[in-house]
Amino acid sequence: MASDLGNFLRARRAALSPGDIGLAAGPARRRVRGLRREELALAAGISVDYYVRLEQGRTRNVSDAVIDSVADALRLGPDERSYLRHLVRPPRQSPGRTAPQRVRPGLRRLMDQLHDAPAVVLGRRLDVLAWNRAALAVLDDFATRSAPERNFARLVFAPDRAAGSRPRFDDATAEEVVGALRLSAARHPDDPGLTALVDELLRDSGRFRRLWSSGTVRRRPHGLRTVHHPVRGALTMYLETLTLPDDPDQTLLTYTNENPVQDA
Repeated sequence: MASDLGNFLRARRAALSPGDIGLAAGPARRRVRGLRREELALAAGISVDYYVRLEQGRTRNVSDAVIDSVADALRLGPDERSYLRHLVRPPRQSPGRTAPQRVRPGLRRLMDQLHDAPAVVLGRRLDVLAWNRAALAVLDDFATRSAPERNFARLVFAPDRAAGSRPRFDDATAEEVVGALRLSAARHPDDPGLTALVDELLRDSGRFRRLWSSGTVRRRPHGLRTVHHPVRGALTMYLETLTLPDDPDQTLLTYTNENPVQDA
């Protein structure tokens, strides 16, 4: 997690200029883009040495005030702040003891009654835990996929060789998936399956690598989304994402459209 913290802080520094935080750039030519460590430390009101140790993951018992000061200096949004806090204070978990996630029968019945709205339930690794018939017609035929293939991140960032046989998703969806994986990885740092998934996507998808390296953790869990279906063409739908109160690692995604979706 120390490397994740350092990568995130460096990426967010690179996204800002001195002028963004009210500092003069100075006459010297800058060798790298973004804020220097010294400038970030000054804006956060902490010593340069302390910030360097924070970025390198060599600090303990970091106070809320320091985390908030660094977040303010980096102009972090709510999701990025939550991610930073999880990186600085990773939760203690026992590897290999994560219970399998199960979808409540009542939720499955609710999804089945959404005849015209594709709906899926995603787990902590964005595994597709449940789906309705409309989702099979628009998103993917999950029923014919193996368990590892039934994963929303793998679907969105499918390799180029899958182009033409699987739907393509817009940039908003891709950014949302990366943000969701970042937050989940920070909440579950000892989940080997989640780590393996991120490593796989970094290896196989240039699109994922670009978004992951940007350090952005900004989620937009609702709004218009466009899915380019290999048969139906471009479908613009409205996404709503609901987190389940009894399992915050399960989310229900629903897509609604003015035109009803007919089963394939």
